[in-house]
Amino acid sequence: MEKKISEIKAEFEKADREQRTFLYEKYAEDERSGVINLIARYKKQEQKLQEEIKRTEEMSSFEKKYNSCGYICGIDEVGRGPLAGPVVAGAVILPKDETILYLNDSKKLSEKKREELYDVLMEKAVATGIGIASPARIDEINILQATYEAMRMAISNLKVTPDILLNDAVTIPEVTIQQVPIIKGDAKSVSIAAASIIAKVTRDRLMVEYDKVLPGYDFAGNKGYGSAAHIAALKELGPTPIHRNSFIKNFV
Repeated sequence: MEKKISEIKAEFEKADREQRTFLYEKYAEDERSGVINLIARYKKQEQKLQEEIKRTEEMSSFEKKYNSCGYICGIDEVGRGPLAGPVVAGAVILPKDETILYLNDSKKLSEKKREELYDVLMEKAVATGIGIASPARIDEINILQATYEAMRMAISNLKVTPDILLNDAVTIPEVTIQQVPIIKGDAKSVSIAAASIIAKVTRDRLMVEYDKVLPGYDFAGNKGYGSAAHIAALKELGPTPIHRNSFIKNFV
């Protein structure tokens, strides 16, 4: 008696990768469209997974290169360009004994995927650190110096001291740890990508909270960047305490 398609589906759901290979062979002669589609779907999932494993391996080339260094820390920032809100830096030391898939430049990920990966990183990373420089600090020392300050803060907030830093493009002043600046590093290094994700999620969540107490500028939507609606609100309502005065001179 033929198994029901629902029963075959349950077999696939419970099977690991090796067992699924056996199931492909077992049901290869089954001509029911439901079984054919089921096998095709799982094979496509497997192919996508293999492609993601390969992509992650390629993004781990710097981590492999400096593997002998001990704790490898990725550094990145978000929020250098907005008119409002802080600049936020992230620092992440990934585990060497476990691969975390789907890490990528935070700008290339959906908000849902960033949130999912944020939770994974908080659970599985060896250490994470966040550094924040306020709008007032940005006005006081300029955005570049405020970014460096946030990065130094993120490093100091790690629970372990890194042996090497993989940075997105920059070399951070006043840091004695060995640094490797990597142009477009958030798309080339899993560690930097991880740092970009925790920094982005942290900053986005802050801007959503600011929107609740400073309504009218759509901070939850534009995250402080100079959207047309944001600039219009700025001209009509004036600046808030989280606007960067050095950035909004042309609008107020």
